[in-house]
Amino acid sequence: MKPRILIVYTGGTIGMIEDPRTKALKPFDFTHLMVNVPKVKMLDYEIDNIQFHPPIDSSDMNVEHWQSIARSIADNYESYDGFVVLHGTDTMAYTASALSFMLGNLSKPVIITGSQLPIGEVRTDGEENLITALQIAADRDEEGNPTVREVAILFENYLWRGNRSTKRSANNFNAFKSYNYPYLAKIGLGISFDRDALRKIENPKPLEPRYELDTAVMCINLFPGLNEAILRHQLNTPGIKGIVLRTYGAGNGPTYPWFIEALHDAVDRGIVILNVTQCSNGGVKPNRYMGGDYLTGAGVIPVADLTFEAAITKMMFLFGMGLDNNEVKRMMLRPLAGEISEKTASKI
Repeated sequence: MKPRILIVYTGGTIGMIEDPRTKALKPFDFTHLMVNVPKVKMLDYEIDNIQFHPPIDSSDMNVEHWQSIARSIADNYESYDGFVVLHGTDTMAYTASALSFMLGNLSKPVIITGSQLPIGEVRTDGEENLITALQIAADRDEEGNPTVREVAILFENYLWRGNRSTKRSANNFNAFKSYNYPYLAKIGLGISFDRDALRKIENPKPLEPRYELDTAVMCINLFPGLNEAILRHQLNTPGIKGIVLRTYGAGNGPTYPWFIEALHDAVDRGIVILNVTQCSNGGVKPNRYMGGDYLTGAGVIPVADLTFEAAITKMMFLFGMGLDNNEVKRMMLRPLAGEISEKTASKI
């Protein structure tokens, strides 16, 4: 039987065209995109599509859009072998992380891709990305099961686990990278999968989507010169339940008494604060330096090698489940969809 693939077209650079008046790129419809990729017909797949109306620039991506994507997949889950989400690059890693949590028990491929240049450009990367994403979504192992059983980002030469990825370049075609987890596949003359890196699902269960996300979260970036007044103002933002504190190096922060006391006061008020490093590579090792040890003593939760994108969306997801603060803290260190290294988290 021909593979059945559903494309969810949200917009993004891959489907944009140039406005003749302003010369700025703007999202266009799915028909425009497919006209520029006639090779798709050579795949001999059964391909259907769902399109956002209107298509959006990914900078406008929000929780409601994530819910729409998740519902599009869940509502059609039994009818298709795999799913390809066409998406802008700017917020792609956030969407991939959010979907990985929202699509519980996922055992089919959800491949997210896009491009750095519009599909109509002569040198576009969009054509190859789309075709490769479709091929990966249709791929089966020796036993006839989907090769990929998770949310993944396909860009240029690599397939990455979605909730381990981050956008690293606004200029290069290889725009994404997973710094703390190996690639799932390398694309060259063929597609070479890393079987050890792919998510293993021995006993697939029915998909269990969860759509509720709580956006009462925020981030605070540490920088030299951050003062007490500004920090306390941020920590006292009305309605906030969770904060991602983006720290230095291996999870370090200032050791000034006012800094630690401000964080401790926020934790005592019931705010969940996560320690996530500003570095792309590596993770939080809270006991390595005094600065990290002080943060842990103040009640800040070190979350190992979670990316910022995964940390913020996972908090939205856990609070959206209605969990209390202690449960959220516990679940942040428990892998839900391969987003955190179990061995690393267990040492914290």
